Amino acid sequence: MVDHETWSDEQATTTVTVDGHDLEVAYHEDGPAADGADDEPPVVFLHGIPTWSFLWRDIVPAVAEERRTIAPDMVGYGNSAMHDGFDRSIRAQEAMLEGLLEDLGIDRVVLVAHDIGGGVALRFAAHNLDAVEQLVLSNAVCYDSWPVEFVSTLGLPSTADLEREELEARLESAFVDGAYGEADPEFVAGMKAPWLTDAGHVSLVRDAVATNTNHTTEIDYGAIEAETLLLWGEDDVMQPYDYAERLAEDIDDATLEPLSDAYHWVPEDRSDAYGDRLLDFLK
Repeated sequence: MVDHETWSDEQATTTVTVDGHDLEVAYHEDGPAADGADDEPPVVFLHGIPTWSFLWRDIVPAVAEERRTIAPDMVGYGNSAMHDGFDRSIRAQEAMLEGLLEDLGIDRVVLVAHDIGGGVALRFAAHNLDAVEQLVLSNAVCYDSWPVEFVSTLGLPSTADLEREELEARLESAFVDGAYGEADPEFVAGMKAPWLTDAGHVSLVRDAVATNTNHTTEIDYGAIEAETLLLWGEDDVMQPYDYAERLAEDIDDATLEPLSDAYHWVPEDRSDAYGDRLLDFLK
C-alpha cells in the first residue's frame, strides 16, 4: 500500500489555463499508456474536499493493471497550485479538467468521482456528451445537496487565522470520526498533509468558500448520455442516499448500487468492494 509521500513523488505536473490564470496541476498516472485509436479510454479519478488524489490510493492500482489511469489534484488542492487569487469552484475545476485532458491529448474518458469531484464530473458529462463513455459517481455533490456545515465553516475568513493545531484537529476529526470503523492512520495522515503548510492552510479556506450550490442546480442532468453507475455509501449523512436516488431518476442510463457499511469516504471505507464493482462496470 503506497503512502502519501510516495504517491506525491509519483505525480507529474503540467500547466493549464483557467479563467486566464496559468495554474500548475499535479496528477498521478499509471497503467498502460494510450498508443492507438482503438485503446480503451483512460479512467480519470476526481476527488472532493478536503481530500486530494491520494483518496484513490487503494482503487487506482487494480484499475491500472488493465487501463490507463489519471488522478489529478484539483487546482487549490494536494500538490497543484495553491497560491491565492484564482477560482476553485467546480465550474473552474471543470475548466481545469478540460485543459488537462487537452494537454494530455485525451478526447474520451471514463470519469470516477467523489464529493465535489462528482459535481465536476456531472458538469463535464452534461457539457461534453461525446467525451464521457462511462461515469461513476460516489457520494457526489448534486442539486442542492451542498455545501455541508463542516465545509462552510472551513470557508470562514476566521479559519485562515486558526492555530495550525486547531485546523489539524478539525481535519483529524473529519477523517477519523468520519470513517466507518477504525480509520487507517496512513489515510488520515495523507489527507491532512497538504493543508498543514501556510499556503495549504489558506488554500483550504479558499477551496471551502468556493463551494457554490448554483453550479450544480444549473446542470441539465437529463442531458447526460454516459452509462452511469451510482456507487454510493448508503450511510452517508453529508451526501445522503436520497440524492443518489434522484440522480438515478434523472440520468437515463443510470444504475444505483448502495454500498453498506460506508459513510462519506466510501472509496476508503469499502475499498475492496468499491474496486471490485468498479472493475466489473468498466468491463
